[in-house]
Amino acid sequence: MALNVAQKLMKDHLVSGKMEAGEEIGLKIDQTLTQDATGTLVMLELEAMGIDRVKTEASAQYVDHNLIQVDHKNPDDHLFLESATRRFGVHFSKPGNGVSHPVHMQRIGKPGKTMVGSDSHTCAAGSIGMLAMGAGGMEVALAMAGQPFYVKMPKIWGVNLTGELPDWVSAKDVILELLRRHGVKGGVGKIIEFYGPGVSQLGAMDRHVIANMGAELGATTTVFPSDEEVRKFLEMEERGEDWVELKADKDASYDLEEEINLSMLEPLIAKPSSPGNVVPVREVAGEPIYQAYIGSSANPGYRDVAIVAEILKGKQVSNSVSLDINPASRQLLSDMTKSGLLFELIQAGGRLHQAGCNGCIGMGQAPATGRNSLRTTPRNFPGRSGTKEDSVFLCSPETAAASALTGKITDPRDLDMEYPKVELPDKPTINNELLEEPLPLEEARKTELVKGPNISKIPEFEALPDEMELPVLFKVGDDISTDEILAGGGRVLPYRSNLEEISKFTFEILDGTYYERAMETRDAGGHVIIGGSNYGQGSSREHAALAPRYLGLRFVIVKDYARIHWQNLVNFGVLPLEFVHDEDYDMLEQGDVLRVKNLHRTLPATNALEVEVKGKGPIEAKHSLSKRQIDVMLHGGLINWVKQGKAKNS
Repeated sequence: MALNVAQKLMKDHLVSGKMEAGEEIGLKIDQTLTQDATGTLVMLELEAMGIDRVKTEASAQYVDHNLIQVDHKNPDDHLFLESATRRFGVHFSKPGNGVSHPVHMQRIGKPGKTMVGSDSHTCAAGSIGMLAMGAGGMEVALAMAGQPFYVKMPKIWGVNLTGELPDWVSAKDVILELLRRHGVKGGVGKIIEFYGPGVSQLGAMDRHVIANMGAELGATTTVFPSDEEVRKFLEMEERGEDWVELKADKDASYDLEEEINLSMLEPLIAKPSSPGNVVPVREVAGEPIYQAYIGSSANPGYRDVAIVAEILKGKQVSNSVSLDINPASRQLLSDMTKSGLLFELIQAGGRLHQAGCNGCIGMGQAPATGRNSLRTTPRNFPGRSGTKEDSVFLCSPETAAASALTGKITDPRDLDMEYPKVELPDKPTINNELLEEPLPLEEARKTELVKGPNISKIPEFEALPDEMELPVLFKVGDDISTDEILAGGGRVLPYRSNLEEISKFTFEILDGTYYERAMETRDAGGHVIIGGSNYGQGSSREHAALAPRYLGLRFVIVKDYARIHWQNLVNFGVLPLEFVHDEDYDMLEQGDVLRVKNLHRTLPATNALEVEVKGKGPIEAKHSLSKRQIDVMLHGGLINWVKQGKAKNS
């Protein structure tokens, strides 16, 4: 049977289930990735499970999100993470070394391997032929402990790339084109696999740009073949021995097929406040801007920043614009320095920031009130930038640079200049000292965990009751992101290891009274949330499930879920239900009281449930839980399930 790349990767790592769309499968995981906004919980979970040493081929912990040190919390947690990596046998990437995704791709990622990461953009590693998926931290901890990773078998969506990119159009426009066509739900339940003659036109870092933002389509992951471009990339990184060829068989087929003719693309831009709100740049040209932001994991390569420097060479950005340069890695910063192009950016008026996630996650570089920000970042969900009423557009480096020069949104094709050509460095600046190797086992066992005052334990949660009668505390609409459920940024993320404190920010962007109202219901049994379509899109941060659970959330009913948040709800014992009839959403209101009963018998027997709405009658709901997940749910979440030895028997 002819197989595509995604099927080959899954077949080589399949440990349970059938590779049939919708069926739960278990996959052996070779590598894991954690970052500091989510990794603290992962390390605490490893400690709670009594793990002696991780069992993956390679696991790496990056410090890239919480780099601002306004008090003790972030640096204390970084010391904890470093001690935990030494204790458990994990690579440690120091603050300032760069964003996890490009650094992992450069130093550790290998074609043909599987990876899960506690960051939704883990899928970026598909750029070099890996099967890499974002997940909640608890699932990553289990993978580090040697357990399989469970996911519903996705459909494979083949995207045939033909033609060549025109001048002033780059990889960011390719993924924006897919978002223009399909929106933020277009990839749900699918793996996006790129193939065809146009793939060879894209370098490994160009592919990273595209694979990274597959998360914005809601895709399970994105994969590219491992071909000559990947070989060249690994050889430049002095890792040529890690290359293996991985291509689709000649007669391979896909569940869905689509073509993008690269030659027909034009500069595109996502308007506020969704990555799926994409239009041609010329449609919004002329809008004044306050900020042009270059960098992040969605444009992390040398070319992405060098092209901006070439466009700005000998020029000055508009006096009305803050040009923020956010290099994704120290290696990139070093290479730009050696080439002299960093000088051009600074001389043109650029503001240089340290290598890390920074403004992408709302950790600095927030735009001014009521002003437009153009960013090459992957997301523009409401408030993600750190400014509550932000107006953030997503675009390519070329569009951001052209707009910085003019002070208004500008199609780069309208600049009076030839399209610059960028040559990659002959030899990148490689510094392996900033990525600490795991300690030998005996030395690791002697390492004590360093815990500052901001680190608290994960509370114990009770098992799922057989019957619940609870109020609807909050009703939300479509496409609610995890940033809106529990924001990131400099105010919130320092409390990532302190659940009691971080829970105070839950839903604050949408309803500043939620926390107080939730606390009132917690001791009385808890509450319910009602939502629309694509509930929980965006970040993989499990805090967006854990904090509401801590505040008493027991079940959610929505039209449908984003994959990772749905799984995180299960992991912490929050029952994720869906409307059978979407119109029932309109009938429910905040304050309604809902009753579900006989859960211990009903959940294993059927995916259908009746929900009694007091004073209004019954509505039909359903669940999509596997047999294993039902067992997890009945135990009250994954931690209880693991403690009772269930993981060993799954």
